[in-house]
Amino acid sequence: MELDSRKRMHLLEQALNYTRVGIIVTDPSIEDNPIIIANKGFLELTGYEENEIIGKNCRFLQGKDTDERSIQLLRKAIHNKESITIQLYNYKKDGTGFWNELSIDHMWNEQEKKYFFVGVQKDITNEKQNELLYEKSLKEIEKISTPIVPIMKDVSILPLIGTMNDTRIEALITSLSDYLESSDQQYLIIDLSGLFEMDTYTVSRFLKIHQFVSMMGKDLLVAGIRPDMAMKTLSIQDTWSGMQTFKDVKMAVEFIKQKELNAK
Repeated sequence: MELDSRKRMHLLEQALNYTRVGIIVTDPSIEDNPIIIANKGFLELTGYEENEIIGKNCRFLQGKDTDERSIQLLRKAIHNKESITIQLYNYKKDGTGFWNELSIDHMWNEQEKKYFFVGVQKDITNEKQNELLYEKSLKEIEKISTPIVPIMKDVSILPLIGTMNDTRIEALITSLSDYLESSDQQYLIIDLSGLFEMDTYTVSRFLKIHQFVSMMGKDLLVAGIRPDMAMKTLSIQDTWSGMQTFKDVKMAVEFIKQKELNAK
């Protein structure tokens, strides 16, 4: 048996109130685009009572850590009557912060002959926290994968293992920058013997690193260049010219010792 229109509307209202997301409807024809409808999920999500939010713009959810650029994107979409999904850091009534995945769509009402905006809010705080933990873990792994270890007076070594990609190279540059600013050691040995392979792009980045280290007044020594590495990078003119290169770390250390001895 079919339900009449009034019963269908009542059933729809009940369904919207029992969803696990917050839903609001705002009226842009009224000054400041206030909330005119809010479901039970929105009230539970934010901690407000219905009489505290009806007639108000939903900016009351914003706070000191709400990203202003995201707010500007939101305002632009509303002004242009464009759909948008965006993640905002919002605040509940009690001041608790939460990550809100907000989706806004404009809706034309034929009976009223005007537009309304429908906003759907979902608490994604747990997902964002897991995402931040994951990013932090990646940074820790990257930090561990580019350790600069002192091995003797005035000498540190940076052993590279595995494969080099943009992320690891950027982490390497960051580690080197921090090292050069804080360390008074003169020599840095980069050991390439643990790398699986080295292509021309990676070598070109190492040339930049060599220039950077030299500009900081430090001596960079490269150890562990295998024949297969040298062969793959012959296409780069003067690949290793200007760099002090050695078969292994032991030879690099002996070179430094002899250089220091000759300087006395």
